[in-house]
Amino acid sequence: MMYPLVRELAAPDAPVRVPVAVTCRVLGFSTQAYYKWAARPVTDRDIADAFLTNALLDAHADDPTFGYRFLADVVRDHGHRASDHRVWRLCRDHGLTSAISRRRARSRRPGPPVHDDQVNRDFTARGPNEKWLTDITEHPTRDGKLYLCAVKDCWSNRIVGYSLGPRMTSDLAVTALHNAVALRSTGATRDGDAKKDMTIVHSDRGSQFRSRAYVTALTTHQLRGSMGRVATCADNSAMESFFALLQKNVLDRQAWDTRDDLRLAIITWIERDYHRRRRQRALGRLTPIEYETIYTAAPAA
Repeated sequence: MMYPLVRELAAPDAPVRVPVAVTCRVLGFSTQAYYKWAARPVTDRDIADAFLTNALLDAHADDPTFGYRFLADVVRDHGHRASDHRVWRLCRDHGLTSAISRRRARSRRPGPPVHDDQVNRDFTARGPNEKWLTDITEHPTRDGKLYLCAVKDCWSNRIVGYSLGPRMTSDLAVTALHNAVALRSTGATRDGDAKKDMTIVHSDRGSQFRSRAYVTALTTHQLRGSMGRVATCADNSAMESFFALLQKNVLDRQAWDTRDDLRLAIITWIERDYHRRRRQRALGRLTPIEYETIYTAAPAA
């Protein structure tokens, strides 16, 4: 950090020019070290650390709960070569710490909402793609936990998008959102580009739904974000009811050995039982697939 000072004091246009040898002797290092730095002020290691730091900052912004080991896995997946100790050093220098590891308070306060509550516990819809609900649930296996992020359409109660993974990251929520948009194919709006006609996507205040990647995905697909209050499950009760059914019909039926077994069981139950066999009184004792087939085929005909 003192080398730029030596160069500045020895510059020809300095108010009081001090020779390099004098400054190095006063500051306590050799002139050889200074001239070696002057020949190449920025080393390849510094450049690599700069790129790696940018990747760590992006990964930490997507999910602030990640510690340095998870951040190291993320950057290595993106092609960076770095040891855990090197990632720890850069995280320490730039203040990147896991939000979970901070034990200054007894309870962790969730971050501020990114969106206002656009649903207000009204889970009814007049047509498809008017209101979507989303949330994340988890279940343990002998291999570790498996996380499910699902997107539900309030109109037909159909799960229009979902994704499963071993970690509860923002990518899990973004993938489920992409799947929902791809399945509906209508994308963002129902009848136009006006803001009032944009599909509302309602969630809680989890860090995955407040991440930059998720907010960017909402903007890209022209979706309208919505968030409930803190520690109020009633603000997303329609989604919680689906997870309760999943818990009773799949998750608690047996002890699961591997994530793959549980993944297959969840997908089978959603696509076969919930969508095509389970009749719902709110839909006139129709299944979600039957309800959508009847009430979308008639106007099209």
